[in-house]
Amino acid sequence: MTENTMESWSMEDLISLTDEVQSAEMEYKGKTINIQWCELVESEEPKMNIPSDDTPEDEKNEYYSQLAGEKIKKMIEKANEKNPEGTFLTSDVWAKLPTTLKYKVSAKVMGTESDVNF
Repeated sequence: MTENTMESWSMEDLISLTDEVQSAEMEYKGKTINIQWCELVESEEPKMNIPSDDTPEDEKNEYYSQLAGEKIKKMIEKANEKNPEGTFLTSDVWAKLPTTLKYKVSAKVMGTESDVNF
């Protein structure tokens, strides 16, 4: 019987992810789009005030949704700076995209995508 072994990350490989531009082709409503993104280091993460414990749940959800959107934009902007010829999405365009496409791009970039097709 053979045992599946998983390769381990080296520190150098993990650190290099913050400089590596990742890209993907995605299907959306029967057509494809190309996206690119780059992992962030902590200092590049968007900074926003965390809501207090007594903030209503819907306001907390809105805050975390906005924070996630800001993070995705920063990841895309970083990749666009490193690889300008691969630029497809920009911050200006991001604000105008259909919400379903934003969710799909966000899930891909964050590695949480499912088999749901929008």
